[in-house]
Amino acid sequence: MSAAPCPAPECAQRPRWEVADVFRRYGEAYRRAHAPPASHREVMHAIESCRTAELGGHVERCDACGFERIAYNSCRNRHCPKCQALVKARWLEARERELLPVQYFHAVFTLPHELNPLALSNKKAVYDILFRAAAESLVEFGRDLHHGLGGKLGFSAILHTWDQQLHYHVHLHCLIPGGALSPDGERWTPARDGFLFPVRPLSEFFRGKFLAYLTKAFAASKLRFPGKSAPLGTPEGFRQLTQGLWGTPWVVYTKASFPGPAHVLDYLSRHTHRVAISNHRITHVGNGQVSFSYRDRKNQGAKKTLTLAAPEFTRRFLLHVLPKGFTRIRHFGFLASRAKARDLPRCRQLLGLAPKPPVPEEKTTSDLLAQLTSTDLTRCPYCPSGTMRFLSVLPTLHPLRPNACPSLPCIQDTS
Repeated sequence: MSAAPCPAPECAQRPRWEVADVFRRYGEAYRRAHAPPASHREVMHAIESCRTAELGGHVERCDACGFERIAYNSCRNRHCPKCQALVKARWLEARERELLPVQYFHAVFTLPHELNPLALSNKKAVYDILFRAAAESLVEFGRDLHHGLGGKLGFSAILHTWDQQLHYHVHLHCLIPGGALSPDGERWTPARDGFLFPVRPLSEFFRGKFLAYLTKAFAASKLRFPGKSAPLGTPEGFRQLTQGLWGTPWVVYTKASFPGPAHVLDYLSRHTHRVAISNHRITHVGNGQVSFSYRDRKNQGAKKTLTLAAPEFTRRFLLHVLPKGFTRIRHFGFLASRAKARDLPRCRQLLGLAPKPPVPEEKTTSDLLAQLTSTDLTRCPYCPSGTMRFLSVLPTLHPLRPNACPSLPCIQDTS
C-alpha cells in the first residue's frame, strides 16, 4: 500500500492554522521589508521547515497490512509551537521527584513597560538582571526573621516575555515551596497558611536590586542603545530613566498558594516550555491578516478574538525570540544545582519522607507519546493488529539540523 495521510484519531486534534502558515505565506515579504536579524530569520525558517520534507524523515510500514506512513523530522527550535511536548514531558518527570508535601506559592515579578526599549536592545543583560534581582530578593526575604522564615528557600523561576495579545511584557514566574531550611540544616520552618511575604516591601526591595544592577551594567558599558533608544545611552538620559523608575510602583504579584504537589505539576505543565502563542489559538490566516483568540484579563478573562496584519503579527511574535543559549528556567536556593543533592534530601527527612524518592522506571519516547496523545502511535491506524515498523530514511533537503520525532505533528500545546 502506498504512503497516505495518517488517519489516526490524534491527527484530528491538529489545529487548522499554525504560526508556520503565517511564515510560509507572508514570511518572505516580511524579511524583504524589515531585514530582521539573523536570529529572527533562523527561527522563522525553522518553524517554516518543521515537520516538512525539507528536514527529511522516515517511512514506516505496517507489518500486517502494508500501510505506509511518512514521519517528517522536527526542527526542535524552542520557539516552535510544535516542538515542546516531549521536552516538557521529560522535564516534568524530573521535577515531580523534587516536589515536597507542602503548600506552594506563586510570585510574579514584572518589569515596568518603561524599560521595554532598553530590554529589547539588551535582552540577555536585562533578563539576567531580572533573574538575579528577583532571586536575591526572595532569598534575602526568606532569611529575614522579620519578613520571612529565617532560613533557606528553594524555588524555580520561569521567564515569560509576552501577554495574551503578544505585546512585550517581561515577567518572571516563581514557584516557591512554602517553607525554609534552617541555616544549620536541623529545622524546617513552614510558611503561614496562605501567606509567604508582604508584597509591598518585597516589591520595593526588588526594584532597588534591579536598578542597582542595571546602573552597574550601564557604568561598565555593558548596555547598548541603538536607534530610538540612543537618548537613554547618555548619562543624563539614563539618569532620567532610572529616576522615573524609582518613582514608579513595581509589580510583584503573589497568587494564592497551591494546596498540594498535584496542583503544582498542573501549573508547571501549563507554564513551562511555552512559546508566545500556541497554534490552537490561531483562528484564521488569510487576506494578509492573522486572527487569534486571547483572554481579556481586564474583563474577567473573557475570550476574545484579535485580528492583526500579518507583518504586525510576525513582528510581535519575533519580539519574544530569546538570545541564543539563554536559560529561561532556573532554580535557586535548596533547588539550585549545586545545593540540591545535599539540601533536598534533608528537607524531605525533616518533612517525614525518605531522603530520596523512589526512582520510577524511565519512560521510553513511545511511552511518552502514548501518554501525551492517549494513543499507541506504534499501532497501525488502518488495521487493528499491525505494528508500524521503520522502513527507510527520507533525506534532508536543508542543512538545518534534523531531529527525528515520529508522530510529533499530532502533539501541540493547547493552552
